[in-house]
Amino acid sequence: MKNIYTPEEPIAAIATALAPSALAVIRVSGKNCIQLVSSVFSRPEALLKAPGYSLIHGWIVEPNSSAQVGPDNADSAPVAFGEAAHGAHTANKAMSTRIDEVMLGVYRAPKSFTGEDMVEIFCHGGTAPVLAIHKLLLKIGFRSAERGEFSFRAYINGKTDLTRAEAIKEIIDSRTDESRSRAAGRLAGNLAQELDRIKQLLIRTAASIEAEIEYPEDEETIADAYDSTELEEARQSLQRLSDTWAGEKLYQDGARVVLCGRTNAGKSSLFNTLLKEERAIVSDIEGTTRDWLESWVSFSGIPARLFDTAGLRHSSDVIEQSGVERSHELAEDADIVLYLADASEGFTPDDLANIEQFHKESLKKVILVWNKCDICVKFHKEDKYSGISEKSERTSLFTACTKTLPAWLNDYPQVFISARTGFGIPELVESVYSALAGQNETARQQAGLGSERQKAAVDDALDSVAHALSATDEQLGLDAVVQDIEDALASLSYITGETSPDDILGNIFSRFCVGK
Repeated sequence: MKNIYTPEEPIAAIATALAPSALAVIRVSGKNCIQLVSSVFSRPEALLKAPGYSLIHGWIVEPNSSAQVGPDNADSAPVAFGEAAHGAHTANKAMSTRIDEVMLGVYRAPKSFTGEDMVEIFCHGGTAPVLAIHKLLLKIGFRSAERGEFSFRAYINGKTDLTRAEAIKEIIDSRTDESRSRAAGRLAGNLAQELDRIKQLLIRTAASIEAEIEYPEDEETIADAYDSTELEEARQSLQRLSDTWAGEKLYQDGARVVLCGRTNAGKSSLFNTLLKEERAIVSDIEGTTRDWLESWVSFSGIPARLFDTAGLRHSSDVIEQSGVERSHELAEDADIVLYLADASEGFTPDDLANIEQFHKESLKKVILVWNKCDICVKFHKEDKYSGISEKSERTSLFTACTKTLPAWLNDYPQVFISARTGFGIPELVESVYSALAGQNETARQQAGLGSERQKAAVDDALDSVAHALSATDEQLGLDAVVQDIEDALASLSYITGETSPDDILGNIFSRFCVGK
């Protein structure tokens, strides 16, 4: 690790956003941190005697020997208090100026987040008092905490493992309730528990083999020297764990969903409807959208960057044509392309040309979205049409819209919506979710991997276990099987942090927020 991560050294950090708010939190940790804080607290004795998990009310004060005593109820009045410096109280009384009225949360080692003594200062959320308190803490002996240093101390003091530490970062970065919930499961320990269960299977198998090596039976072969049942169970469990990464990664990183289609197909209206806010300009004038817009949305818990693009058409306008080219570029990189067709006009030759281009570009996930279904009067005998609700009406609409489609286009999922009225939006969301999740969906109850690092280590362990199981076919000795099992155990220990190189630890914790 870098020298900046010095255990026990008193550290301080602003743990909440530095912006005007009702409350802010400044947290400190390390050796003698309670004594240090008491030196700038209006009730030092109360703080020094406070038990863990208690709250103390008072003032953060700055020593100022030239201050004059004023009324006790004046906010800016100096107050007398017993000075404490690095744990040693003096009998002298010094006059100090109040900075802010606070509550102190006291946590005593080892029952704290870091495993060290800690204090959390809850002050008013203005930037001035927060910065003043933090500056004062640095002045009396604290060092500014580095990124992730509190979590790092929790790790080295045995208060957490790396799977839980990484889950903290996941929760902070989560964009949907579903992604947060999955990370919370890892924070609660479901991944660590599953890894421990697999390790116990491997340990018991290794122990039985070691016993056989120590006390061999005459003429016994490797095939019947030990029971490989638990080793096979470990292999299957590791494979299931490895398979969870694709789905978990989707919930962490999100997907790219691009709205494409001819001008005036209703892309901007759908963009606004999915966002539930008026972000894109909507107009009947063709070519209104000339550049792309993007925003994060949730498709049944899967976070996605949704792109509203310029209408696909040939134009002599250089700016508009540039927007069309960008639309194609975004579509090429998309996980899902939602191609909007105007249901009131049917599928046009331009629509076919656009879809064929996507098809040639090997875009595997295109959903054909029939928009403006609320104005499909031409597809019905009645002069007035108020909506689509009956099964027969839906069937009629489907028949009318798709009768001109090439046969190969029927392989694409098709959804009927009205961006204006909201009809069909739940079905569209579900279609996108199904296309994104596919075979990568992982049940929330199942432990899942939370990082590329964990995935690589599980795959290494899986390879070692598979090699151990193939020992019979390869005529390997029992000592080779034991070595494979030990390699697998080392890979799993790498995931939880029982054995991890310093540079890996630095990479993990340096991505955390300051104060976490």
